[in-house]
Amino acid sequence: MDQQTEIELQAAAFRRLQQHLMQDRTDVQNIDMMNLAGFCRNCLSRWYQEAAAERGIEMGKSEARELFYGMTMDEWKANYQTDASASQQTAFETAFQENVADKS
Repeated sequence: MDQQTEIELQAAAFRRLQQHLMQDRTDVQNIDMMNLAGFCRNCLSRWYQEAAAERGIEMGKSEARELFYGMTMDEWKANYQTDASASQQTAFETAFQENVADKS
């Protein structure tokens, strides 16, 4: 497979993941994704922002999230986010330290 085709397939797979998370499974909470998989929608938007920065494109955190989510964070939270339980929050603290804080 040539490199351009590989890049196009990777981009298509990313777009399908984004669709899955933003349209098909809005019921899945970010905190659950982070606790189980070590990443969430916010991580994906941060990776989007980091990829832009690597190419010299300035993009703030809010802009990256809005591009990934297709709406503002306030809109997402109002439409889809539920309150996290104490056990979810405790598990998140560990997952965040293992997957995000230690990588910064």
